[in-house]
Amino acid sequence: MRTKSTVRVPLIVAICFMQIFAVGCRSRSLQDFKATADVDSYHAIATQIEYPSGNASSTAREWASLEPLTLTTDAEPEYWDVDLEQVIQMTLSQSKVLRDLGGTIVRSPGSVSTIWGPALVETNPQFGVDAALSAFDAQFSTSIFGEKNDRAINNEFFGGGTRILKQDAIVLQQQLTKRAVTGTEFTFRHNVDYDANNAPSNLFASAWNANIETEFRHPLLQGSGMQFNRIAGPSQIPGIYGGVLLARVSTDIELADFEISVRNFVSNLENAYWDLYFSYRDLDAKIAARDSALDTWRRIHALFEAGRRGGEAEKEAQAREQFFRFQEEVQNALSGRLIDGTKTGNGSDGGTFRGNGGVHVAERRLRRLMGLPPSDGRLLRPAAEPITAPVQFDWPQVTNETIIRRAELRRQRFEARRRELEWIASKNHLLPRLDTVGRYRWRGFGDDLLDPDGNNPPFDNAYENLTGGDFQEWQLGVELTVPIGYRRAFAAKRNAELRLHRARAVLREQERQVLHDVSDAVAEMQRAYVVSQTAYNRFDAAQTQLAAVSAAFEAEKAPLDLLLDAQRRLADAQSRYFRSLAEHAVAVKNVHFAKGTLLDYDGVFLSEGGWPQAAHQDAKRRESVRGRARPLNYSSYHAPRVSHGAYEQRLDKVVPAESLPPEPTEVDPTAAVEASIDDTVALAKEAKAPGASTKEPRPTAPDWTPNVPSVSLDGETGSAGSAKRVEAVDTNAVRVDTDVRPTSFSELVTLPAVTDN
Repeated sequence: MRTKSTVRVPLIVAICFMQIFAVGCRSRSLQDFKATADVDSYHAIATQIEYPSGNASSTAREWASLEPLTLTTDAEPEYWDVDLEQVIQMTLSQSKVLRDLGGTIVRSPGSVSTIWGPALVETNPQFGVDAALSAFDAQFSTSIFGEKNDRAINNEFFGGGTRILKQDAIVLQQQLTKRAVTGTEFTFRHNVDYDANNAPSNLFASAWNANIETEFRHPLLQGSGMQFNRIAGPSQIPGIYGGVLLARVSTDIELADFEISVRNFVSNLENAYWDLYFSYRDLDAKIAARDSALDTWRRIHALFEAGRRGGEAEKEAQAREQFFRFQEEVQNALSGRLIDGTKTGNGSDGGTFRGNGGVHVAERRLRRLMGLPPSDGRLLRPAAEPITAPVQFDWPQVTNETIIRRAELRRQRFEARRRELEWIASKNHLLPRLDTVGRYRWRGFGDDLLDPDGNNPPFDNAYENLTGGDFQEWQLGVELTVPIGYRRAFAAKRNAELRLHRARAVLREQERQVLHDVSDAVAEMQRAYVVSQTAYNRFDAAQTQLAAVSAAFEAEKAPLDLLLDAQRRLADAQSRYFRSLAEHAVAVKNVHFAKGTLLDYDGVFLSEGGWPQAAHQDAKRRESVRGRARPLNYSSYHAPRVSHGAYEQRLDKVVPAESLPPEPTEVDPTAAVEASIDDTVALAKEAKAPGASTKEPRPTAPDWTPNVPSVSLDGETGSAGSAKRVEAVDTNAVRVDTDVRPTSFSELVTLPAVTDN
């Protein structure tokens, strides 16, 4: 019988597999036939390009309503005079995406900085602060299962010789687990089970078992201590750390990155503003030279038509060439060419002034950064004038402030702090895992689960028997786990140590680099100012030369070549003078960029957005109904310090490096070979100061009182308070001389119509 059954079963299984395989082959061959017969239709459908549902936004349609201004535009433009402070305030109040001039938003939208960056890191469900704290949340779990068993068993006694077990069972489990910051895990557990079976030796036909137990597991070596658990969390794998301190550091690094993005954004706004300023001034100079050349050509042309002396054909052609030469320059200065303008990182950190392009190109570039349409019938025109007074900075204060305030250095210090925390946590994994475990249990047994009546006989109900305390159990012991060799732990420690060495070496090199950058910025500012004085003297001399040559030409004592050359010299000198002014304005901005005070210099302060109305109402309800909430303290005075609290952006409240509290006295493998930050600051202070001076704001708007915009994390804007510009500049000694040269010229004009009258 057994032999036949064992042969028959494999045969049936083989036949079933052959049938399935045959059906699959027929189906596949039929599909191949259909695909071959209809291959053209298949390719036509499979290669179609599909577009997502939805139409273009209303903003895109509005922006495309007006054509951009070009050289062929006949309508007279309407000017929109804007101050630099107004440009920055308008831009930041409506910018959720921090724009750039390189088209990154189109090429790589995932790498663009937005106002949601810090909030995204803070709320990251895997690496955020709340995600790290969730490891210490209490976990409640419950389950209930019913079961009916009807089986034959190999036991003559059990079942009364019937060898048939009939059983009804119910199992209820409830558990509450909480992990403490010390690494201890506490568990409160409640178990209830019901059993009704047909065993002849049972005391009751059905019975209930109920127990309540408490349990704890405390690590004595590996995984023990508040410091480790705050750094690594409940991780038992070397090299994988996800504690609340590391999550906090990640948030601080993202905040530094956000500040860097805002700073670069504001710097590019200033660069585009001064590019546009120079474009207008350059156009003004080209127009003046073109009009002067036109007058000269008209006079020579009149002599040429009359056949008089001085109107020779070569002189008429020479004057005409000069006019069309300036006409070409005017057209290029008005429309411009698509060449990179001044932007952050093009030769210097803050941006080296280039002054490329024309009015239209520079104006559209500024519109792009401000988030305005490409054209709205108006032309932006700068209303502010560049700084023409000498500016002096106290060099020791500049170096000290650069080391403290530069956002890249602050970011790298947080990075080094993260590597130090990881190195501290990695040493904990070199210890064996030794846990002490304790459990205490109260048991109850009874025919019923619960009987509220009193004076019940023994084992009448399980809960009454449980509360009587007759049956109690306990367990206490230790559990040891030792990985032989500690390979992974030693590798994690060495890796963390190398990362710490690298982070600190990069920090030292960054400090040296930013000191070089601020040195270059200060030198460039001084160069731009001295050159601007020379350019003004050249411009003044060119004006005097043109006036003298024009008078001599009128008296027929100077040749035409000398007059045309004087016109060209004046146009070049005037354009070069205004270029030097723009270079000086950008250079002063770059000094603040290099030393980390650009946002203060422009009156920009970063803050978190306001709460929504629902959050205020919820907080008020909780305080009135439940009383004032008790704050949870997840920190400790003995825990490693991550930061020194809120970062004051006002420079008069900045804590100098010397007054910062000392770092923890943890044994550091790199302390013997690397200098501290204070050493670099002390070396910089040894430089001789050029002299103290008084603080003064930008002289472009003396009585301007802004409502300083604050960039919020949720898209809303707030106000950092109204303050005069003098309160929003740095504390470095700045001297502004009042005896400045005049810089006003004729009003910026558009290209006039050229006639041959």
